[in-house]
Amino acid sequence: MASLIEELINSLNAEKAIYEELIPVSEKKTRVLVQNDLEELKKITAQEQLLVDKAGMIGRRREETIKNIGIVLNKKPEELDLTTLIKLLAKQPGEKKALTTLHDSLRIIMKRLVEVNERNKDLIENSLEMIEFQMNFIQSTRMSPGNNNYNRNATNSYTADYGSSGFDAKQ
Repeated sequence: MASLIEELINSLNAEKAIYEELIPVSEKKTRVLVQNDLEELKKITAQEQLLVDKAGMIGRRREETIKNIGIVLNKKPEELDLTTLIKLLAKQPGEKKALTTLHDSLRIIMKRLVEVNERNKDLIENSLEMIEFQMNFIQSTRMSPGNNNYNRNATNSYTADYGSSGFDAKQ
């Protein structure tokens, strides 16, 4: 059991390190989104994806360890979150303290990541809305009323076609 707890602590430390590395990358992504630098955004997104993939691999290893701890304790893995494991380790103060410290620091790190990612999500949604607005504007200018007439010299002369007068005299 002790080796499983140690393996869990190692996995959590590795995840923590990746998430700590991910925070500055996500914050840089915020600046790049504001600057509208698409080339840099591609690079940052690729870097971010590598870190997320690493965290996913370590997360699967952590889940497997928790599953094995559940087998030893005769509990379902779904019932074994960090808070529960900390309570179960009352007689092992070293492991309990290590898990408590990791739990608290992971909570802080994840909160920060969520904040930065929400900000980035909002920036991306605003950019998409602006693009949609610009596309609609471009389409509406193409669809605007008018006549395209060519004169004898084959030059384009554009005139707005609003009918014979600007208002209806019958009203």
